[in-house]
Amino acid sequence: MRVPPSLAKLRYALIIPLAFAALASTPVYARTEVIIQQAPPPVRMEPIPGARPGYAWDRGHWRWQGRGYAWVPGHWQPVRRNARWEPGHWEARGPNWYWIEGRWVR
Repeated sequence: MRVPPSLAKLRYALIIPLAFAALASTPVYARTEVIIQQAPPPVRMEPIPGARPGYAWDRGHWRWQGRGYAWVPGHWQPVRRNARWEPGHWEARGPNWYWIEGRWVR
């Protein structure tokens, strides 16, 4: 059965805005939760560079890479107004370890 062109245009006129609305309503703070049963290695001591105006230092941390931990070196985060940087960290809950992503806190 063939759909008349005017009905096909109407269908697209409704579907496209709905698709954009679904993408726009996705929360920016959604995170992937990482749960591991193996404790991370001790945090490495890194030298913290001198102050850099407009940036906050995000210290290095261990990231789970599927079969083991890999070190991610520290880096600068652009400062957000009226917020402080809370670094990511591993948190033990029972036998599991959860990665809590770094974030800006007001």
